[in-house]
Amino acid sequence: MSIDQIVSEALRLPAKQRALLAESLWESLEDSFAGSVVSDDATAAALAVERDRQIEKGEVKAITHEEMMARLRR
Repeated sequence: MSIDQIVSEALRLPAKQRALLAESLWESLEDSFAGSVVSDDATAAALAVERDRQIEKGEVKAITHEEMMARLRR
């Protein structure tokens, strides 16, 4: 079954079941993102300020959510 078929089937589920599915999928990925998880509000705020500075200085290029999702699907 292709990802497109799985998505199509998943979108037919009631909202609560889709939420449970999303949670299960996310939890299956948590270890992959363990190094990038922010542990507290102060750290998250500092990271956001740093990212904003990087964008303002042209050190990194911001992308839209849609572009990020398209890249992840490739």
